[in-house]
Amino acid sequence: MKALVLSGGEGSRLRPITHTSAKQLVPVANKPVLFYGLEAIAEAGITDVGVVVGDSEAEIRAAVGDGSRFGISVTYLRQDAPLGLAHAVLIARDFLGDDDFVMYLGDNFIVGGITDLVHAFHSHRPAAHILLTKVSDPTAFGVAELDVNQHVVRLEEKPQIPTSDLALVGVYMFTTAIHEAVRAIEPSQRGELEITHAIQWLVDQGRDVRATTISGYWKDTGNVVDMLEVNRSVLETIEPACLGEVDADSDIVGRVRIDEGARVIGSRVVGPAVIGAGTVVSRAYIGPFTSISEGCRIQETEIEYSIVLRDASVVGVRRVAASLIGRNVEVTPAPRVPFEHRLVLGDHSKVQICS
Repeated sequence: MKALVLSGGEGSRLRPITHTSAKQLVPVANKPVLFYGLEAIAEAGITDVGVVVGDSEAEIRAAVGDGSRFGISVTYLRQDAPLGLAHAVLIARDFLGDDDFVMYLGDNFIVGGITDLVHAFHSHRPAAHILLTKVSDPTAFGVAELDVNQHVVRLEEKPQIPTSDLALVGVYMFTTAIHEAVRAIEPSQRGELEITHAIQWLVDQGRDVRATTISGYWKDTGNVVDMLEVNRSVLETIEPACLGEVDADSDIVGRVRIDEGARVIGSRVVGPAVIGAGTVVSRAYIGPFTSISEGCRIQETEIEYSIVLRDASVVGVRRVAASLIGRNVEVTPAPRVPFEHRLVLGDHSKVQICS
């Protein structure tokens, strides 16, 4: 069995972070989201992995390399434009050959991995096996209807009037039947070849399409709110460790990992939290569910429930919460000018101001 990991896409919901960084490489607990998926694939015993890349190809290649660090062998497959998940299957035809495969969206996060699901697929080998989870707003997802035997009878992409609350999770398992399906469908109204349409084609042809509804934790980390929530979930599982330096005037409370070369000076860190290699935390408070990447400077600041990417500095800011701070960012207090706000914002930014 092979794996097809989708790591293209523009990440528009994470702008401006994704103007300069691939969304799949935004870190959760200081490890890129994509890496969790690659590790889950390796744990399931799959070693031959095709990674579909787009404009961020160079960055993905630099981060993943040949895959040996994960115990897999990676082949990079270029998708020149984001033309849909089914289009990704089309361009991967030569790589996939006649093998069964799992398709994994690189910005998805599933607690517990996919090993049991892959084994179940091997046992029955339906034409397609999809994962579902109950969501509060099905209009934002592909939605499935099931019969009493948990077989798929209908799929619809982002329906205005959903017929169920079962959304497709970004992990799919296919036999070679999917190759005929992706060739048979036409682009949707948004100009993409939808994988939901391809799976529906299999259903209409009488092929065996099954589903598993997962009760564990799943998130599509395509926006800041979900990214912070995944970070919270992962931090709750970290093992506390101190590989850096903590002075006598500092307090470390709960699950906290301090990586090599990091220094905590006159500060209080309340876990779960992680402090990256080479980061300096000075006269600051780091609150729960916070990930500070490597090479950062956090000084005279309170920050919690946030993700700070590498080489960023937050100095002299009274309080920061529920934030995603990009690489090489500098956050400092604004001059005290009455009755005005001075802003320098990237394209597509969202700002909340108390006036």
